[in-house]
Formats: sequence, C-alpha cells, structure tokens
Amino acid sequence: MIKKYVLGQPFETEAVTIPVESEQRMMDFGKTEIEDGFSFTYTMDDTDVIYGLGEANRGINKRGYIYTSNCADDPNHTEEKVSLYGAHNFIIISGKQHIGMFFDYPSKITFDVGYTRQDTLKVSCERADLYVYVITGESAYDVTKQFRKLIGSSYIPPKFAFGFGQSRWGYMNAEDIDKVVAGYRDNQIPIDMVYMDIDYMERFKDFTINEERFPNFPEYVKKMKAQNIHLIPIIDAGVKIEDGYDIYEEGVEKGYFCKREDGSDFVAAVWPGWTHFPDFLNPEAREWFGSKYARLIDLGIDGFWNDMNEPAIFYSKEGIEALHQAIKAYANGEEQQDGTDDILNQANAIPVKVKSAMERLQNNPEDYKRFYHKVNGKMVRHDLVHNLYGYNMTRAAGEAFEKMSPDKRILMFSRASYIGMHRYGGIWTGDNQSWWSHILLNLKMMPSLNMCGFLYTGADLGGFGSHATRDLVLRWLALGVFTPLMRNHAALGTREQECYQFEHIEDFRHVIGVRYRLIPYLYSEFMKAATQDDMYFKPLGFVYPNDRRAVETEDQLMLGNEVMIAPVYTQNATGRFVYLPEEMKFVKFLPDGSVYEEIMPAGNHYIDVALNEVPMFIKKDKCIPVVDVAQSVEEINYATMKMIGYAGASYDMYAE
Repeated sequence: MIKKYVLGQPFETEAVTIPVESEQRMMDFGKTEIEDGFSFTYTMDDTDVIYGLGEANRGINKRGYIYTSNCADDPNHTEEKVSLYGAHNFIIISGKQHIGMFFDYPSKITFDVGYTRQDTLKVSCERADLYVYVITGESAYDVTKQFRKLIGSSYIPPKFAFGFGQSRWGYMNAEDIDKVVAGYRDNQIPIDMVYMDIDYMERFKDFTINEERFPNFPEYVKKMKAQNIHLIPIIDAGVKIEDGYDIYEEGVEKGYFCKREDGSDFVAAVWPGWTHFPDFLNPEAREWFGSKYARLIDLGIDGFWNDMNEPAIFYSKEGIEALHQAIKAYANGEEQQDGTDDILNQANAIPVKVKSAMERLQNNPEDYKRFYHKVNGKMVRHDLVHNLYGYNMTRAAGEAFEKMSPDKRILMFSRASYIGMHRYGGIWTGDNQSWWSHILLNLKMMPSLNMCGFLYTGADLGGFGSHATRDLVLRWLALGVFTPLMRNHAALGTREQECYQFEHIEDFRHVIGVRYRLIPYLYSEFMKAATQDDMYFKPLGFVYPNDRRAVETEDQLMLGNEVMIAPVYTQNATGRFVYLPEEMKFVKFLPDGSVYEEIMPAGNHYIDVALNEVPMFIKKDKCIPVVDVAQSVEEINYATMKMIGYAGASYDMYAE
C-alpha cells in the first residue's frame, strides 16, 4: 500500500511516474513537525533494520550514523563522510513492520539514523515543502518492489556495455588508446570499451574533438569498432566561455544558461576555466543540450559518461576575491591575533584566514546560492533544487537519445544523480580510492542503489585515486565480474593499473575472462530485473528475512534468483569465511579454465580463494548458464553454453 503526503508547496522533481492520491492528514506514525522546517522522528525497535539511501557511505543497514543527501564532489570517501555524489532519499524500516519512506525533496536533507540517539530515526530539512511517500508491505523486499513500480522502469544499456572497459584520466591521444587496445588484444584479455576522459576535447569544450590528438576521428572510431572496441567519451556539465565556440554562443543567445539574480549568466570555473552551466531544469535548455550529443553520435560514438554534474565548482569570482582579500590582509599585517596564528607560526605555514578562504573556494555552498534556474517561468535558486542537476543533465541525454535513435540503445551513466535519473542512465559510484575498504564499500552500495532503481552501476575497479597494487586490482576485478558496469579507471598521476601492466598477465586474462563466460547469465538477470521492476543485487536479508544471521551479513550479496557472491576484500587473505543460510553449491572458476564445484551445507564455512580465482555460490536446485571465453561481447558463442550448478535444474533465460 502506498500513501502520499503533501507538505507545503513541494517542487515537482518528476521522480515518481505513477499518480498517487494525496492524504489530507499527517502521517499516522512517528512524529512530524513543520513549524521550523521539516522533521520526522521515529523511535526504532532494537531489531529494526534501516535499508536504503542508495549511494551512501558505510553499511547496508544504515543504523548508527548520519547521512545527508546533498550531491557532493568529494573523492575521499572515508567513514566520516555524510554526503557522496548521489541523493537517494528512500529508506525502509524493517522489523516487526515494514515501512518504506521516500522523501521527495530536491535540496539538502539529513537522515540521522541512530546517531544523535541510538534508538531514534530523524529525517530533517530546511523547508517543509516536500512529498512523503509511505509504503507498507509484507517484507522489505515487497516494499522495495512497490517503490520500484512507483518510480518507473530502469535504464537498459546496450549489450556491449556488459563487457569490460578500460579507462584512465591521462589517455592524451589516439596513440595512447592504441597502446591500451594493443595491450589487451595482444595479451588476449577480453575488452569492449575504452573510455576517453577530458583530454580528448579541444580545450575541454564539450562535444569537440582535439584534431591534433585525434586526427580524422570518424575513421578512428571505425578502426576501433573493427576491433570490437567502443570509445566512450566523457561529457562535463560546464560550458567553456569562449568567443567562437558555438555551444557557448548559442546558449548565451537563447538564454539557456543558469542566471544570477540580476539576470546575467552565472560564471564559475571548472576544467575549461571560466564556464557557464546549462539550465537543465529548463525543458528548452535540456532539449538544446541533449541535441548536442548527436555531434558525437554522428561520428560513430554509441556511449557516454556524464561527469562533474553535481555541479562541481572549482571556484567563483567571489571566492577568488575573498582569497585575494585574505592574502592582502595578511600581507598588510591585518590578520587578527586570536592565538590561532601562533599555532601555525612556522616555516611554510598558511595563515588561518588564507587557508580558510582557500578551503572555501571549491564547491562553496555560497556559490550554489548565487545562481538560478528557470522553471515554469519562475526563477528558482539553485541550492533549493541542487540534487536535481545531475539527474536532469542525464535526462537531457536520455530524452535526446529516444528521439535520435529510438531503436538503438546508447550507453549512458552519470556521477551525480537523484531518484528518477535511473530511467535515463546508470551511475558509477564516483572518484573512489585504491583502498581495500572501498572494495567492501562498493559491495555494500550495490543493493541500496538497486532499491532506488539504479541497476546499471559499478565502481572504479582498482580505485581511481591513490596507487593500486596488483593484488587489490585482482580482488576488485573478481567483484567487478558481477557488477553490470565493469570498468577499471584511474586518475592522472597514479600508478598505471591496466591489467597488462602487472606481472603474470594470465591471471588478469582469466579473471576478466570469467566475466565473459557469465555474461549470458548476468545479462539475463539484469534484463529480468529491469523489465520486472525488480532488483539485480539483493541483501541476504531480503531473501532470508527470518534468518537473523543472514540479515546481519553485509559482505555477501544475492545476485538474481540463483547466485550468492562472497568476494575476498582483505589484503594477503587466501580466502574468507562465509555464511550459508541454506545448502548451496560452492563454485570457483579456476585459472586452467575448469570449474570447481562442491555442495556445502547451511552454516559457517571457510573457503580458499586464490588471487586468480573467482568464487560464487549457486542456490540449491538452481543452475546458471556459462559459455566459453570470448574477447568481446560480440564474439560470445552461445553454442558453447552449458549449465553449472545442481544436476537436473533448469534456468529460465531472458529472451531478447
């Protein structure tokens, strides 16, 4: 059952696609207050589990910390971070009763899940203008499926997007990409995609090609496709201010950029330098920007990733001016003597006020209050709808693709998002680090994202920032085998982590090869989840809700209806402990191409998993299809398909 509560004058986010009749009263559980902003307070039972929040830090059960939906450009995902790149305001209280709550609010909203008081859930935001959808069901899984139908079907990418992709910030030209492709193809490591970060553009201008670095680009795209390689360029949110750049000039002429209060175009700096930001909340501007993807599609491109769309702001003119004033004041001896400077009174120390001004430059909340969107003829200040920006940038692309290529799927995923964007593209979980803890974080995010409609998702395998190690990349790839988006991505200046860069290349060839052996199953289960408004990944507690041990197990996931995954995520470990809620068959894909199978009873087990092995479990009386290794999705030979798992079991393959 779904109920809709209307508080104040909510902004229409279009996250929900099915109309629900509004209740003419307050919620009949918990405590709702609207006198000073909005707050909802609920006393949790000791056994209540709180699921949800999509792309959020920490565990599957969100109890014990505080989370803020406020799309943030912050790559350092340490445990204390409360905001990441997405804003996914859906939670489920699961215990004696099962209640889902979607707080449809486009600005900053905080979920205190037992942080201030261990037994208290408190959801609060600055304005009491929002929709609250309350869903009751027989289980957390039932509530999730109701919510999935409420928000509309998930985006489906092209089939090649289920292959492996290699990315790096720092592929500067065609020669660099040629080396990557040769490194994989010559070593017979399967690959389908190479990603193009910002350096392919002419001076970081969207929808341009640097012709010196990529001469005769249409022919180069054809050359890659002849090798079954799809080039996937990045598109950033900011449009460079440059005379003669037609997108900039068109946007100014037609009034399609975000405005200041005085009506002038807002200016801030990102990679291109001074930029304007397209007003993606304006349908006309959205259609205009979306149409520009055709420039690259016409050159043979069939996939994109949208980035920097929180939107990220490196600095504004106001921020630079504040920094200049702080430096000037210090140089003139005007720095206040409050004792703080004495702490930093050492060589090369940065004065406190100067340091503070520097720290406020990037993604300053005050900058988000300085520009406006045009919505239904009215000007809306950005910070009041901040979480909708990335969503509507990707919506611009998705709506354009439907017009340009209604019979063809185009790959699209984004960094920033809000519920509703799942209908137009997938997401990757942003600029993570080459930390072992982020393998586990990647795992725990997956079912929470699925709950919010995001099925095509994955992390930067190997980690984006920091320096990866060979063992970390292998272990992370063994998890990435199962995530719909499987991409190795690294930052400029970090250790090169393409799979052919390490010793014993055969280990990487095997692990990635397992992905291709499993694509018939993975694609089938993805399509079932997408077309049936279901989940691809589920917490164990969704499948075994009456098994408290299963509910509390967060480092194992159910995949589809047949499989449980339990990756190794600890350095120097030769295996791990697993909990089986029921009898299952333990399966390992071994480096010689064979498959190890062992039936294990319910209970606790220690499994040995070498660095070059990929483990999984198949549920009792189930089986899954596997094929021979292929070098690309296009080359998969379905005639080699066979079943592994329990003898006599059958598998219902999704029929395209």
